[in-house]
Amino acid sequence: MKKADQFAIVLVTAPDRKTARGLARAALEERAAACANLAAGLESHYWWQGKMERSAEVLIIFKTTRRRLGALEELILRKHPYDTPEILALRVEAGTERYLHWISASLEGGKKHA
Repeated sequence: MKKADQFAIVLVTAPDRKTARGLARAALEERAAACANLAAGLESHYWWQGKMERSAEVLIIFKTTRRRLGALEELILRKHPYDTPEILALRVEAGTERYLHWISASLEGGKKHA
């Protein structure tokens, strides 16, 4: 495993699969993320405006670099239907060299990778 502190995993919830797919596609098209996994069937429980709420959501797991976090955040804030979307960036500690290279290459305009 290779040290990977310049990479990030970003968690974003969306109200439905259509919205999640749109956010994923936009992030990929703008090269703000190299990959977006959609995990449907999520049930979220949370406080909102003083009340306990529950809703079905789709979790989007973005793979990106720390350098592209600002672009990804701006895109999500611009396109997300929620007033306060979840955007949590987690630093990656380590990863396989080939996968990390693929993330970097994907964000640099799709340069060929090994």
